[in-house]
Amino acid sequence: MKIGFDTDILIYAQGINGPFRRKAASILIGRVAAMDTVIAVQVLGEVFNVLVRKARWAPSDAKAAVEYWQSVSSSVATTPELMTAAVSLAARSRLFIWDAVILAAAAQAKCNVLISEDLQDGFVWQGVTVCNPFASTPHPLIAGLVSP
Repeated sequence: MKIGFDTDILIYAQGINGPFRRKAASILIGRVAAMDTVIAVQVLGEVFNVLVRKARWAPSDAKAAVEYWQSVSSSVATTPELMTAAVSLAARSRLFIWDAVILAAAAQAKCNVLISEDLQDGFVWQGVTVCNPFASTPHPLIAGLVSP
């Protein structure tokens, strides 16, 4: 299975938003470490921004976090073609454009799953299913990854 990550999951793994989210995100990331994982360049930028602006990390520490995520996953660049797909998706589904970019990147990378707490759990687009690891009933595609 090929898995994409949304910003929120990586932010939680960095310890932002409390120990429960950090532990859950870290366990999930640890369980998928051997799988093919993908992070959109958009997500890397958002991680840096949240760590510096909201969490008040030093830019050098946020840079190190981004570099770490780049080292453990494949990156998908925001190309003109990807942006065209994202704009089309956003226009049809009413997603925010930057969320659509992340989902379009996961589709371009041929991910089966995009793990996100922010997007609609179970939403499917071009073969990518959005799965919320914090849902009361985990989506069947990730149930084995989030179960204790």
